[in-house]
Amino acid sequence: MPSITDRDVVRALRPFVRATGPLLDAVRDTDALVRDRSVEDGADRSVVDRLWEALAAVKVPGTAAWTRMDVRDRDEFWLNRVGRLVSLVAALPGVGGALADRLPIQSALGAAGQGLLLSALAGEHGFDSTEDRVRLLAWVLFQRAVDASPVDPDEDARTRELTEELTEGLAADRGAGSTIKAVGRTVWKLARVLWSLEGELDKRPQGRFYHQALGMLPVVGVVGDYFGERSALKRVRTAAYEWFAEQ
Repeated sequence: MPSITDRDVVRALRPFVRATGPLLDAVRDTDALVRDRSVEDGADRSVVDRLWEALAAVKVPGTAAWTRMDVRDRDEFWLNRVGRLVSLVAALPGVGGALADRLPIQSALGAAGQGLLLSALAGEHGFDSTEDRVRLLAWVLFQRAVDASPVDPDEDARTRELTEELTEGLAADRGAGSTIKAVGRTVWKLARVLWSLEGELDKRPQGRFYHQALGMLPVVGVVGDYFGERSALKRVRTAAYEWFAEQ
């Protein structure tokens, strides 16, 4: 496999970061994600219900509680919302389509969740430019210090492709069920972008060793994987704080 260069990382991360903008807007600004309980055929109804209940319990922007929250509290909101959202997406087998059937995509999906969290944290801490966010993701996920300037003339088209279902779904206003499916498919598309950096994915923050050990066991492995990704998201937040402090 050819080595992955900084240029390859930037080429993947720039449209990824740009696509997280409308995705985070959808996650943050619409209450569809806490109202709708549509579920694809074949998903575990009880598991999805529990995830929805947990998601609905989180304070959301636009409420009085949100305005009283400080930056760290809002960071905690994103940690919980992103973690539960990505877990929910993974629980809906129809959302991933053929991609989920063909590829061992869990690592890329975990990395997509981590990248989504980093973009959200960056916004709360005043790092709004694509360049800043690409540098943040490259550093935390892949331990790379990169020049985040544009490298791909097709970047605009690639960004539109990542967000087209989300944009069309929200514009059509077909209800909460369509919204969550559009959000889910967009997360899967982001995972596919990071799959192109497969050789780098093992560098991202991981869960504890016992999460990984549990994740290798039949039946209960999904539990280990879930708690491993939740633990990894906390490590991502810690690494992001270190990066913010250095800038």
